[in-house]
Amino acid sequence: MSEASFFTDMLQSITDRGRQLLFSGARAPQVAAKVDLQTLCEMLLSSRGEASGMALAAEILDRWGALESEGAQKFLLMLHEKFGPDTTKLDQAIDKYRADKSSAAIIALHQAAEPRRQELLRRLNHAPNGTAKLVRMRQQLLASKDQSAGYHALDADFTHLFGSWFNRGFLTLRPIDWTTPAYILEKIIKYEAVHEIAGWEELRRRLAPADRRCFAFFHPRLADEPLVFVEVALTRSVPRAIGDVLDEGREQINADEATTAVFYSISNCQEGLRGISFGNFLIKQVVEDLRRDLPGLKNFVTLSPVPGFARWLAKARASAADRFLSEAARETLMSLDDPNWPDNEKTAIAVERVLLPLAARYFLVERTPDGRPVDPVARFHLGNGARLERLNFLGDRSSKAMQQAHGLMVNYLYKLDDIVANHEALAQRGEVIASPAVKSLLNQNDESRSGGNGQQGSRPFAQIVNSTLGGGRK
Repeated sequence: MSEASFFTDMLQSITDRGRQLLFSGARAPQVAAKVDLQTLCEMLLSSRGEASGMALAAEILDRWGALESEGAQKFLLMLHEKFGPDTTKLDQAIDKYRADKSSAAIIALHQAAEPRRQELLRRLNHAPNGTAKLVRMRQQLLASKDQSAGYHALDADFTHLFGSWFNRGFLTLRPIDWTTPAYILEKIIKYEAVHEIAGWEELRRRLAPADRRCFAFFHPRLADEPLVFVEVALTRSVPRAIGDVLDEGREQINADEATTAVFYSISNCQEGLRGISFGNFLIKQVVEDLRRDLPGLKNFVTLSPVPGFARWLAKARASAADRFLSEAARETLMSLDDPNWPDNEKTAIAVERVLLPLAARYFLVERTPDGRPVDPVARFHLGNGARLERLNFLGDRSSKAMQQAHGLMVNYLYKLDDIVANHEALAQRGEVIASPAVKSLLNQNDESRSGGNGQQGSRPFAQIVNSTLGGGRK
């Protein structure tokens, strides 16, 4: 029996004993059923016994799990309305702090300001499988259409607690390979969010070869549930297209022949943990492990999607106010409305000349209202200290990628000596660190607006963009 299984069985035994003590007698189920959820929550907050507390937590979560959608929403509303801060104690603590700004007054103010539901959620976590059920509870909250102040307050409590419960110190990194138990491999297929895994044979092609790796973070209270996983291709060069990585007929190499590790898919698995970042720790840990095991690796790059690009470009095309789009560019981009445009070589070349400079602008110039890069994947990798290295025209021709980014893919480069400086440039100055090739594309956009021909000397766009990291297809 595993340590995790033994611990779970022990918690269940204590909980069962607590239920017998708490709802004793032949009519125990009827007695428990008469107590409403709010009363049970109040009982849990006032409980001092370990067994009775675990029994109450289990009873509440079991009741919650049996609720239909409307009842579950009412339960979340009750958590907000009935289990916020004690306003009387908070007012008293504020008055005391204003009169005496001592450490004791600050501690008392902090304690009074904490919503009672935070302690309630901590105690619910003591139930068997409590952590998993609370993650599902937040998933339900995130799926709600309610965007009221109460919704945001409750979500802030979940985020605060999960940020502590799921910090890096509690996570374990495990390699995922073809010998991993099937019940975990099934979840890898289910949770893959970037490049769909069609079935077991395709999963085998991603895990079994010597030039493939996969790693996942796990948490001890969710022992069989990956939190996030990354798929890695070991190659001799930096790929321009996802087909270079996933095509069934690709050339396979031995791991010790590889010079480049390509992170081509990072998938968060638990929707209830959205916003709790694991991926940055995952990449850094995987890089360290790969460097240790394969000292011949020199480059660590991604082959990443650009999920926000098509939406941004559609908005720019629809707006007459966006002057960075010339009339000629608008006319060329009309080809994007034809789903077969990539199959026409002449059309594709024309689109490439317009699209890549606009993509450079999307990454280097455009910002969210709070000053961050507009693309969510870019925010992740650039925030981790990666460099925007190369834009890959028609790097992914899947229907999903064509819809999200007109097929565009991106290489981000993780150069270990520069990670900290790159991160600070973005965090402190809002500057995206990019390769000369990508920066030159932004200049192409400026030239096209001022009547230039959109070329750098006599070199075609594909040659300019793909020159920085060198190498053809593997």
